[in-house]
Amino acid sequence: MTTSRQLEIPFADGRSGSGPATWGQRAIWDVVNRLAPADRPRYNIGTATPLDPGLPLPVVLAALGHLPHLHDSLHTRLLPEPDGPGLRQTVDPVGTLPVLVRDLPAGTDRAGRTTAGAALHRELTGRAFDSGTEWPIRAGLVTADGLVRHISLVLSHTAVDGTGMGLLVRDLTALALGADPAEIRAGRTTQQPLEEAAFQTSERGRKRDANARAHTLRKLRAAPARLFPPAPAADPAARFPNAVLSSPALLRAVDTVAAAHRTGSSAVLLAATAAMTARLAGRPDAVLQVVVNNRFLSGLADAVSVVAGDALLHLQDADGEFGAAVRRTHAASIAAYRHAYYDRRLLDAEIERLSTDRVPLADRSCVFNDTRDLLPGGLTAPDPDPDVAGAGADGATTLDWPVEFDPRPGLTYALDAMRTPTALQLAMTADPSVLPRPAMERFLRGIEDLVLTEEHALRP
Repeated sequence: MTTSRQLEIPFADGRSGSGPATWGQRAIWDVVNRLAPADRPRYNIGTATPLDPGLPLPVVLAALGHLPHLHDSLHTRLLPEPDGPGLRQTVDPVGTLPVLVRDLPAGTDRAGRTTAGAALHRELTGRAFDSGTEWPIRAGLVTADGLVRHISLVLSHTAVDGTGMGLLVRDLTALALGADPAEIRAGRTTQQPLEEAAFQTSERGRKRDANARAHTLRKLRAAPARLFPPAPAADPAARFPNAVLSSPALLRAVDTVAAAHRTGSSAVLLAATAAMTARLAGRPDAVLQVVVNNRFLSGLADAVSVVAGDALLHLQDADGEFGAAVRRTHAASIAAYRHAYYDRRLLDAEIERLSTDRVPLADRSCVFNDTRDLLPGGLTAPDPDPDVAGAGADGATTLDWPVEFDPRPGLTYALDAMRTPTALQLAMTADPSVLPRPAMERFLRGIEDLVLTEEHALRP
């Protein structure tokens, strides 16, 4: 019989303090708290995986217990200022980390363990976090035959983004394999959230914020106010389809093209996305709202925290020769990422003022998010199952339509790049009045074709 138990891992002698929230903490807190309570769990960030051949429970619990000592964001609460619109972070020096353990009957096979792990992960991700009363981390373990066979980590987005989750899992892997926590901590020079907030409130930080917002506002005024023509008879209640293209060939080709043009692989995917945006919009340029995470920012690349910045990327001649477009995208994206670290509340207020004054502003309805760092290796790398990973069993590209979402006002499309053990995935959600399903398929397959054609041309 399957049983459940709630464990509490004690945490003591941690760092403590209180101060203003960071720009990223406040931005995500604002977004989540504007949602209805039932919608808030979709901003949780989680990762889950089987553990083969399994680890002893005390080893996993000890590794989990060391994580808050490495990352202050894991034992931080967020509370509104009692006498104003501000938000404060409080880092607790003591407390407990909750771990939900599900014990399976002896002899449960791999399929049964995977099913139990998936159910536990859904349970943990399905509840919103109360940022004022609980820490932003939950863990779930499935045990069978005396070993932990599946692990789930769920964090509030106020504490971490995809890159931070990848770093967190790498640290957990190292700790479970016997690494010394003190050595991991000594090897890090990155800022903790209180230190980041101190920089943001300093004169240097305020200047960086002002420069970043000024750069973004210039881009907003210069880029086209509309990319796609308005739909003549749009149904405001129409649900938004979600398409997922899984391509084993892209997993290799993106890195090959990036190396040949001396760019990052994100620039390759951004260039292809911009090209298909221009083609389907019937214009020479594209404007992308790019989600920026820690890995693009100096001093925060190794931080388990949240930046919550957006970079506005305006690419002219987006549908030109693809190799040249990749190089231009790389140069443009570096500048955009550098200016994506700002106080979102202040930027939103300026945008609202300009909109009230009827100043034309750039189309920000096309969103790109590279989340490929969400699935690091190490502890999270079981033997790959091609069917589970999303690609065809013969290595062919597949296109699926797994779900539909409620209408998302102001969105033309959102495109996420993801990685599985066997494929690169492109997940697209779009307004069907602007991009119906055939256009979505053309968009995703067009990205794949651009990158694979470029890779083929680079072969000797």
